Amino acid sequence: MRARRTETPMSNSDNVSGLDPQCINAPPRTWLMLGGKLGDNAQAELVAESLGWPYQRKNLVFLEKYQTGKPRFRPTLRHVDLARSSRLGAPWPDLIITIGRRPSMAALAVRKRSGGHSRIVVIGRPRLLSELALGVATPQYSVPQASNVMHLDFPLMRPDQSRIDKARDATNASLGRLPRPLTAVLVGGSTSPYVLDAGAATRLLSAARQACPDGTIYLSTSRRTSKEVVERLADDLQPRERLYVWRPDDPENPYLGLLAHADRIIVTCDSVSMMIEAARMGKPLAIFEVPARFTVIQKLRRAFARLLDPTKNRGAGIRHWLYARGLLSYPRDLGRMERALAARDKAVTLGQPFPPAHDGVPDESAAVAARIRALFDPC
Repeated sequence: MRARRTETPMSNSDNVSGLDPQCINAPPRTWLMLGGKLGDNAQAELVAESLGWPYQRKNLVFLEKYQTGKPRFRPTLRHVDLARSSRLGAPWPDLIITIGRRPSMAALAVRKRSGGHSRIVVIGRPRLLSELALGVATPQYSVPQASNVMHLDFPLMRPDQSRIDKARDATNASLGRLPRPLTAVLVGGSTSPYVLDAGAATRLLSAARQACPDGTIYLSTSRRTSKEVVERLADDLQPRERLYVWRPDDPENPYLGLLAHADRIIVTCDSVSMMIEAARMGKPLAIFEVPARFTVIQKLRRAFARLLDPTKNRGAGIRHWLYARGLLSYPRDLGRMERALAARDKAVTLGQPFPPAHDGVPDESAAVAARIRALFDPC
């Protein structure tokens, strides 16, 4: 039996604040082309909400072999399970907002089918810049300066404050009464080149104990945390420590409750979303540097990336040729995110004294919305 197509109808249809009726007769027809990554989707939705224009969510489901495997980057729908995805057809959108490799490929295919009518805004690591109306680059990616590129200081991730408030109330009995100070340790998992294995888990726990000699240490694992890391943490647990083991769709997941109740937070450096969500809470934050290991192939790729660094004036000819055709993606360095937070005194490396509480990190979604409006506003 085939799954039904899913498509979300227009949202915010009565909310078009910020538009000058003398400049725009009607808001552009806007699509959000979304994949299966909730953190990515939340960034696109944040921009759409900041715009205040009606929009449709086009939910994309990818063929099984491409749900984890990376298709060659090009304008195509061949990686999309069209039977299970939202309908992608006329009337074509004026504006597409998207994020991520697979949704971006689909957005470029829609632009091609629209005869070049649709304008595309890609958040994160934009590719094929010549085809985009705007690339919104986040700091972990080395994207060059260009007239159609907007560089952000931080990703557009933020926890839902209403959900945090609800989680605070729901976890008062379980978290609010633990001995203080309460330290939340948010544990990610291996992602190239970072290897979060049992040895790294032992070092994380030891460093957390040294930095937080009193109160409660509450460790919360995530989807990418491996079984061996969970087992090592569970085996080494002391009486003043708690461990939550991640499970899919678990209503008892304490993540939001920990963000609400924690007096200080420790995050592993492999997760940009956890780093930014923790930083937005304005609480003392320390980042554990997961060991990085590079294979010979990865070392060669890093050397090649440095040679063709798009932010440097070298290798320009071959660099532009490769990037323009989507054959090479802009390099990713998660360390940029940690350095950006440290430069603004929002976080330290675990082992250093915790920074003081602060006012969070800036929300740049309104500035992104203003750049998008300028694409359609002739005034």
